[in-house]
Amino acid sequence: MPKKLTTAVESPPVPAEGLRERKRRQTRERIVEAALGLFLDNGFDATTLDAIAQAADISRRTFFHYFDSKEAIVEARESDTEDAFRAALLSAKPETPPLDAVQAAFSKMISRYTSDEAIALDRLMRSTEALRARKQANYVRQEQALFAALTGKWPDPKRRASLRLVAMMSIGAIRIAAEQWSEEMGSRPLEHYVHKAFTRLRETVASH
Repeated sequence: MPKKLTTAVESPPVPAEGLRERKRRQTRERIVEAALGLFLDNGFDATTLDAIAQAADISRRTFFHYFDSKEAIVEARESDTEDAFRAALLSAKPETPPLDAVQAAFSKMISRYTSDEAIALDRLMRSTEALRARKQANYVRQEQALFAALTGKWPDPKRRASLRLVAMMSIGAIRIAAEQWSEEMGSRPLEHYVHKAFTRLRETVASH
């Protein structure tokens, strides 16, 4: 039986960023950077919205065009890292085992940050009850987002159940790695703990 020919479909060009969109993105980035600097210097609770607006050179009213709370600023930084993670995952070769692709994508994403910056951000997320609660809730959201990314990368319906397991186990491994890294005050790079957690995960799965 002759092979079915397939025609490559070109992706539509990505529209160029307009002046308005670029200014909005730059303002948003400026707010995030200014706020994170104040959070790390003065503490989350001690930092006011007025102080953030002043540091970002915007009005308090303008602030609410971008964020509805201080907590939303911290989540914005986490959202940016998730975008980088998703892009790295989607770049994996189709024949790559999903668990390997997840580990590689996460390792690539965390390499963008210095150890000092990562430690500071982790301490910030643990500094208040509100942020700690959001951090825990984020794990559930991250698992759902990872599952969606995995099924987008490997859309075969027969793989959905196994990909769901990969998403659950991967977020669990990343969570354990982050907790151990934090407990040991970043004595080693986060990548070390991620590699260790995924190695234990594979060994556990293989032994059962």
